[in-house]
Amino acid sequence: MTENTREERPEQEQVRFAKLDRLRESGWAFPNDVKVDAHCNDLLSESVSDPSNARRFTIAGRMVQQRLMGKASFVHLLDGSGKLQVYVRKDDVGSEQYDEFKTFDLGDILEVRGYLFDTKTGERTLYAESVRLLTKCLVPLPEKFHGLADVEARYRQRYLDLISNPEGRDTFRKRAAIIQGVREFLNDQGYLEVETPVLHHHAEGAEARPFKTHHNALDSEMVLRIALELPLKKLVVGGLERVYEIGRVFRNEGLSKKHNPEFTMLEFYQAYATFEDLMTLTENLLRSVVQKVLQRSSFQYGDHEIDLSKPFLRISMLDSVHELGGISRDVDLTDLREVQKILEVREIECEDPNDWGRGLEALWDELVEPKLIQPTFITHHPRSISPLSRANSENPQVVDRFELIVCGMELANAFSELNDPEDQRERFLQQARAKGEEHIADDFVRALEYGLPPTGGEGIGIDRLVMLLTNSQTIRDILLFPQLRQREENRGEGELPSS
Repeated sequence: MTENTREERPEQEQVRFAKLDRLRESGWAFPNDVKVDAHCNDLLSESVSDPSNARRFTIAGRMVQQRLMGKASFVHLLDGSGKLQVYVRKDDVGSEQYDEFKTFDLGDILEVRGYLFDTKTGERTLYAESVRLLTKCLVPLPEKFHGLADVEARYRQRYLDLISNPEGRDTFRKRAAIIQGVREFLNDQGYLEVETPVLHHHAEGAEARPFKTHHNALDSEMVLRIALELPLKKLVVGGLERVYEIGRVFRNEGLSKKHNPEFTMLEFYQAYATFEDLMTLTENLLRSVVQKVLQRSSFQYGDHEIDLSKPFLRISMLDSVHELGGISRDVDLTDLREVQKILEVREIECEDPNDWGRGLEALWDELVEPKLIQPTFITHHPRSISPLSRANSENPQVVDRFELIVCGMELANAFSELNDPEDQRERFLQQARAKGEEHIADDFVRALEYGLPPTGGEGIGIDRLVMLLTNSQTIRDILLFPQLRQREENRGEGELPSS
C-alpha cells in the first residue's frame, strides 16, 4: 500500500513537497508549452561556432548530475537519446532565474535553451541562456544513480531502471528493432499481418493451462489465448494464403529464466509450403533480422559466438539422441521397451513412460537439447507429441515437424500442417481422453472440412529471440514489466529507499 500522507513520507520527500507548495504559490503549474528542437545525443556531433552567430538549441530532460558553484554551475540532462552537460551562469540567465535554478533537485525535468561550446577538458556542453523547471521530481532518485543493485527492484520499478541505467534502454530499442525487422521480412515475402481474438471460450492450439475470466456481456466463462494457431489456419482456409500475427499469448504456468506467463509469439502460415520450406525461410529470416539489428551475421550469447552465416544443422530427433546424446546405435530407440530401460537407468523423469513419443522426448530433453549451441533444426518428432502435425509419409510414427534450437533454447516450432479433418478429429479425441476432458476444437475441425490447402506453419518466440540478440540470460531482462510476486509492503511495488 502506497503512503498517502506527507507526514508519513521520508524527510527528503517532505522537503520536495514543500518546494512544490512554494512553486504553486508563485503561480508555477507544471508548464506544458515546451518546444524541443534538439536531443542530447545529437548535439554531441554538432559543430561549435562563435556565440555571436551560433545556432541556438532547446533541449529538455531530467537533471541527473549537478555541480553547484557560486555564480556558475554544471549539470547533466538525460533525455530519450542520451546525456549532455549544461553550463548555467548567473550573469547569462539572470540572478532571479539562477537563484531559482539552484533550488532544483536531481530528478527534476528542465528545459534549457542555449548554444554549444567545448569545455577546457573537451566536453561538448550546452551554454544555457535560459533554464526552466518543467516537472518537479518529488521522490529522490536511487542513491547509486549509476545502476540499481537490487535486481528485483529493477523489474518492479522499470522506470527507475531506465533512468538509472540509460544503456539498458538499448535492450528495449533493440527489441523494437527486432520486431520491426521480422515484420519487414515477412511483408517482403508477401505475408499479410492480421489480428485474432485474445479471448476464447476454450483453450486451444497448445497444451497449457489457461488464465480464466468471465465475459459479463455474454455471461460466459472465457480464457485468454494460449496460442495463435487455430484462428490463423482458419484464415488460410478462407483464402489468405500467407498470414502472420505477432501477439501476446498467456499461459498460467511456471516462471523461469526462459518463461513468463505472458509472452510474445510470432506465428505465420503459408499455403502450399512444407516444413522443409519453412526451415529455409527461417534461416533467411534470422539472418535478415540479425544483419539489420546488429549489422553483422553473428552474435554473442554468454560464452558462445553464434554464427548464422553457415547452413543450420538439420537432424531428426531420433538420430540426435544417438549422435549427440551418446546412445549407441546398437540400442533400438524405436522400441518402447528400450526407451523405458534408458529412462529408468538414467533416472530421467517422463510424463508418460508408456508412450514411446513421450519417452523419446524425455531422453532428448535430457541428453541433447542442452548441447545444442549453434542453430540446429531437430526434425521428425514423434506423432503422439505433435497433435497438429502431418504424419510423415514414409514413417507415420513421426511427423513432418521441426524445432529450432539455439544455445539450448527452443526458438521456433514448425510443421507441415495436418489438413485431414478426420485424422485431426481423432487426434483431438485421443488428446482429450488422455486428459479426461470432453471438449475438442470442433469449430476448427469444421473449418478443415471446407478444405485447408497443404500448408506449413511456424511459431517463433519473440522474447527468446530478443534474449539471444541482446545477450540477456533471463527473460525478465527483456520484458519492460515482467510478472512478479506481489509484495505486501507499505511502499507498494517494492520501492527503493530514498537517497
